[in-house]
Amino acid sequence: MTGAGPIIDSKAEAITELMLEVAQCFFRIRALGQKTGLITSWGGGAFGFMRSLALLGPLTVPQIAQMRPTSRQRMQRLADELAAEGLVEFIENPRHRRSKLVRLTRKGDAGYREMNTRLLAIASTMGVALSEADIRETANIVRQLSNDVKARSERLS
Repeated sequence: MTGAGPIIDSKAEAITELMLEVAQCFFRIRALGQKTGLITSWGGGAFGFMRSLALLGPLTVPQIAQMRPTSRQRMQRLADELAAEGLVEFIENPRHRRSKLVRLTRKGDAGYREMNTRLLAIASTMGVALSEADIRETANIVRQLSNDVKARSERLS
């Protein structure tokens, strides 16, 4: 036996299986979103972008980008596209002269709420054999693994 390589055990295999299932689930969610109109011409990122503004209030583009595994430039393009659709607007930022805040317009807020209602309607028909406690625990586990992946990725940057 040489070196201090990683120890592959049943827990590592289980985490690998979970990560691969989450990835497959993501692609299925994206396909369903496209079929149901929840993912629009501006992409699935629009819903998450608008959700952040709905939950947290006005934010700068860099703040939104920090919340996601994407670039500030991609978030700026998305903000510009959503602004062109009248869903968000840029407002003065009292804390920074050049970095404007992005906020939902009335049209954007209504659009976000309508998409969220459709998403909840779809979700209400899924996982009927699962308990709410199991679903919440699974979400917590996936969140922990996501944070671990993010931390590892940042160390490699």
